[in-house]
Amino acid sequence: MKKLFIVIAILTASFTQAQQEIKLDIFDALVLKTIEVSYEKYIDETSSFGVSGFINFEKNTADFKYNEKRAITPFFRHYFTSENNWNFFGEGFFAFNFGEKEMKVLGGPSTYEDYTDGALGVAVGMKYVSEGGFTVDIYGGAGRNLFSSNSPIVVPRVGVNVGWRF
Repeated sequence: MKKLFIVIAILTASFTQAQQEIKLDIFDALVLKTIEVSYEKYIDETSSFGVSGFINFEKNTADFKYNEKRAITPFFRHYFTSENNWNFFGEGFFAFNFGEKEMKVLGGPSTYEDYTDGALGVAVGMKYVSEGGFTVDIYGGAGRNLFSSNSPIVVPRVGVNVGWRF
């Protein structure tokens, strides 16, 4: 019983000491009527993993919109620098995406067909971390849908996140 208590205490202490972040993609929220919230947990000074959740509220008639209606994107980041407030990173991700693809009918109105797919991709970016824990990260990349023939080929991964490290 004593050993179990020690193991639980060590695991709890290591979890609470790890740096974590909660972020909101402010660009998508202000410009494109979408919400993307992310959680990131650091493994060490140069590596982290996380997950993003994305919901698109834009109507199909909009001039510019994401094809995806919803997406869940687990990711892994490697930071190439760690001593500065601005740090460069590379990211690998897998986006589970759900949406509607426009199907054009010759001589008739367009229809939309639902799809579900998974995209494997990469992104690069920069992250600013203030002394107080405020974070801003800017990134861009793309993935390729792998499983469905009626989904878009390319899935974008772009954002300007504002968040808090705790």
